[in-house]
Amino acid sequence: MALRMFSPDKQLAAATHFFEQLGELLDTRISIRLWDGSMIPLGENADSNFFLSIASPGVLGSVLRKPTAENLLAHYASGDIDFHGGNIREFLVVARARRAKKKLRNLSKSTLLRSALPLLTAREPAKKVEHSYAGDEKRRGTEQHDEKAFIQFHYDVSNRFYQLFLGSKMQYTCGYFRHWENSLDQAQEDKLEMICRKLQLQPGERMLDIGCGWGGLVCYAAKHYGVQAHGVTLSQTQFEFATERVRESGLEDQVKIELRDYETLDAKTDGPYDKITSIGMYEHVGIAKLPVYFKKIAELMPDRGMLLNHGITRKAKSSKRSENRKRGGKSLLLKHIFPGSELDDVGNTIRVMESAGFEIHDVEGWREHYALTSKNWCENLSANEEEAIRQVGQERYRMWVLYLAAVSLGFEDGPMRLYQVVASKHKAKGGAGQPPTREHLYST
Repeated sequence: MALRMFSPDKQLAAATHFFEQLGELLDTRISIRLWDGSMIPLGENADSNFFLSIASPGVLGSVLRKPTAENLLAHYASGDIDFHGGNIREFLVVARARRAKKKLRNLSKSTLLRSALPLLTAREPAKKVEHSYAGDEKRRGTEQHDEKAFIQFHYDVSNRFYQLFLGSKMQYTCGYFRHWENSLDQAQEDKLEMICRKLQLQPGERMLDIGCGWGGLVCYAAKHYGVQAHGVTLSQTQFEFATERVRESGLEDQVKIELRDYETLDAKTDGPYDKITSIGMYEHVGIAKLPVYFKKIAELMPDRGMLLNHGITRKAKSSKRSENRKRGGKSLLLKHIFPGSELDDVGNTIRVMESAGFEIHDVEGWREHYALTSKNWCENLSANEEEAIRQVGQERYRMWVLYLAAVSLGFEDGPMRLYQVVASKHKAKGGAGQPPTREHLYST
């Protein structure tokens, strides 16, 4: 721990001078509130009501000594760094501006060091992020992992917590905005309808939803399309909610929910299934296991059975080296939010699906739909801050609202993608039995 070598007055003066220099370079609308309550604008048109607060000289010194994503997260999660006058997404939009990054490069490192010296020796506050995955959060090849532990860390938080931002449909996947002005609930209902249309569901067909979440899709498909639906999940809280949802909807004769690993499903005893959905599920599987995943799905359906795979992907990399490059944000996501998750690129996903015996019929990108969906989630969670903290505590709330903000911007900018891929099992030679056009998707 650093020794305290400068007086509080010198530390305050150093911080003031440091941020005044930044303000001259950045010229943003953000202001900084220091630990004594003084406000420093970071530009001529800075808004004193839109500011970032720093709790002590030790916090600023810690960030200057170690400006890593993990260190910043720890200070933010503990409340030592906070945002005021807007939600965190609004601050990230300003902070990520390209022109701001360019101008920061013009800041003299020697001038910065001289200005910050009294802060670099400030005593750092004790900080430790409690909400972290206890095991190995990374996937390593094809070896066995505790899939249930991965899933339950992320989903078994609190159903009430998820209700605060997902909306009444309880859909934790991308909505489908037929008009960009539509509400989140409308977009989620339209998503369920579009999935059913893409699968061309018919009354009496047997449908499987792998990773069924809170049961929204299986209930919708059973109610509106008359299918016999089976949903499986590894999340205890989702299982309980979905089971109650089925009961309240009076669909016990059409819908079955199980707390079960999809790998244990058997075509003879459980299937076969005419239609299978994987909605926001394959991100949890791991790239190395995707061949096994899609082969298992193919085993559960008859020839010409249909699959809709809906999932988040990443932009394809130009080289293996850039593909394997580690980034701070990804490590934080695995450690604190989504252990075991791994994003493929859609090109590889399609290749693996074809190798498993599927014929691809339709690939549709929903990137901007997910940018807007997660923006809604972030705003909803921010608006319900007090109740969210009551449900999961301040640290976890802060992590989640930051995660949703970052996801929204990741989809808005483009590095993150989302695709729906419609395919059918193609075993015997001949036609696929598909309609000649996509008219069935849009006709009323």
